[in-house]
Formats: sequence, C-alpha cells, structure tokens
Amino acid sequence: MARPKQDLTDAEMSIMELLWREERASIRQVVDGLGGSASAGRYATIQKQLERLEAKHMVRRDRSLFVHVFLPAVSREDLIGRRLRNVIERLCGGSLVPLLSSLTRGRKLTAEERKALRRLIDPPAKGETKGE
Repeated sequence: MARPKQDLTDAEMSIMELLWREERASIRQVVDGLGGSASAGRYATIQKQLERLEAKHMVRRDRSLFVHVFLPAVSREDLIGRRLRNVIERLCGGSLVPLLSSLTRGRKLTAEERKALRRLIDPPAKGETKGE
C-alpha cells in the first residue's frame, strides 16, 4: 500500500498560502510576508520549514540565482483534493455520501449550488447543451 502524502503543519500552510499568492519568493520575502519579527531565529525557522516543504515535494527551489527562490510545487486545488480524499478514506470508508451529507446538513444549498452539484453528478451527455 502506498504511503500517504505527509500533511502540512499550520506554519507550513501559511507559507504555502503566501507562495500561492506571490507565486515565488525568497526566504527573506517569506519572512517579511508572514509578518512578525524579522530576527535571525525567525529567518532560520522559516528556512527550515521551506526545506521541509521541499522534502515533502510541496515547494521547488530555484537555485539559478544567488538568492534561492521558492515556488509552489502543488496547486491549492491539488492539496484540497489530496486532503479531501484522505478524509473520505479515513472517516467515510471511501464514500462521498457521509461527507456531502455532513456539509449540506449545516446550511441550505442555494439553487445555483444545487445545479452545480447536479452537473457534477450527472454531466450532460455528448451533444447536449447546458440548457437542455
């Protein structure tokens, strides 16, 4: 059985959010972008977190410049899908039904949300248009 992808800590997730927003950043830019103190200790901590993200294949490092630049290696959508598949497997026995019923139980779906879900569940047959 394949080993599941490692999950991200909250601090690593904050770095990923910044990289998705900025598309690329040096360690200094990450430190500045996350706010807080810009001490040597904080710089070292973020450098270590970026190294861990690189080991998890979540970020790539561009070493072509004197200052290394980090880029996201996975999209937000890929990470969402990965995490949801893990939840579905671990908590729902592989079924989407408990997940969807739990999500929709908390609030009423709008008409547009219901239409979007129907299109996902029953996509139009070939040759049909959205209005048919």
